[in-house]
Amino acid sequence: MKVRDLLALYEKEFDFTLAEEWDNVGLLVGDRDAEVSRVLVAIDISEGVIDEAVRLGCELIVSHHPLFFEPPKKIVADDPAGRRIVRLLQNRISAICLHTNADKAAGGVNDILAQLAGLREYTVSADGFARVGTLREAMPLSDFLENLKDSLGLGAVRFHDAGRPVCKLAVLGGAGGSYLEELAALGIDTFVTSDIKHHLFVAAADRGLNLVDAGHFETENPICERLAQILTEHFPELSVTRSTVFEDLICYL
Repeated sequence: MKVRDLLALYEKEFDFTLAEEWDNVGLLVGDRDAEVSRVLVAIDISEGVIDEAVRLGCELIVSHHPLFFEPPKKIVADDPAGRRIVRLLQNRISAICLHTNADKAAGGVNDILAQLAGLREYTVSADGFARVGTLREAMPLSDFLENLKDSLGLGAVRFHDAGRPVCKLAVLGGAGGSYLEELAALGIDTFVTSDIKHHLFVAAADRGLNLVDAGHFETENPICERLAQILTEHFPELSVTRSTVFEDLICYL
């Protein structure tokens, strides 16, 4: 099995042309013709994830977030970003990254989040990111949040309670605050996303909108299971492992 075989499979599942212009997806480090027998799947390629890949003997890391967005001006070991690239090359580990194309694609980040949030039927926003739909039945925000915490494994959640039950909602994994006005215009009562700034909570209050910040890591991390599943379904001879060392870096007291 070669890197190019896995890359072609992912391109079929998560069309690379769906990626935003500013994004960086596909094979970012490594050799298309390198042999692969062990793969590690993670949200980010951190130093700890590279350590894990080396320990497991993996020849490939598949991540959601790109290792880098802009072409590096230097790749040196005394720079944190450069050191990760150096270590990958030294250990002959390739890196495939699937970001906004996996956010938009069917069966990707936001379809998974919609299902975990309990959306029964939903549509896709014009730009392909958000999922907008309804629950099977309306419920108090407190009940919805408890269900969401269970589904995403959340220890805590930030939210604004507009005093409305949850019925029609939008979900967008990762940082989706910039979509608030656009989605509010669709008549939703609740928006689930992450990385919400103070002024957006004010904007939600002004619009009578429940706003839920469920965490960047937590809203996107479920894609890792799908990224691993795709490989095991098509290439059962591969050893595919989900990273156990990279967790949400934000702590709560």
